[in-house]
Amino acid sequence: MSFGGYSGQAYSPAGDKGRFVLPPLFRKAVKESSDGRVLCLSKHTSWNCLVGFGLSRKPELEAQLDREEELAVRLGKEFDRDTRSSQLFGFQEMPFDDSGRFVMPDHLRLLGKIEDGLYFQGGGRFFTLWNPAELAQMGDDWAGAKAACDSFLADAKAKGK
Repeated sequence: MSFGGYSGQAYSPAGDKGRFVLPPLFRKAVKESSDGRVLCLSKHTSWNCLVGFGLSRKPELEAQLDREEELAVRLGKEFDRDTRSSQLFGFQEMPFDDSGRFVMPDHLRLLGKIEDGLYFQGGGRFFTLWNPAELAQMGDDWAGAKAACDSFLADAKAKGK
């Protein structure tokens, strides 16, 4: 079966030593799309969250770069391929163990405003990782994700996590 994308929602509280856990649903999808246990993380270009995906997205990013350059040329606009390439390929590759544990680098925690936990939201070609407080500030388009996140947070609080 070929990689089918990222879907669903999950929550992971922050663990000890700056570790987080990639929830099973997302762990399985990343393994399928990375041919192993490599998680790619980057700051989302317009939202206050992080973007996660597997290594299989690399060719897609190269194709996106080509499309953006072609469009700029057709429209007579400037396009700095080196800058855009650095933006697209500036993600951090990090291993995770069989339980999904990974250490998030401090610079990504700062960029994503990550604190006590991560809310995961599937997005097809990628998934987003949110500080629940940042997600709560999003507009009505995010009502479903906010409701799911609130439910996960209530469950985590009830479990004392």
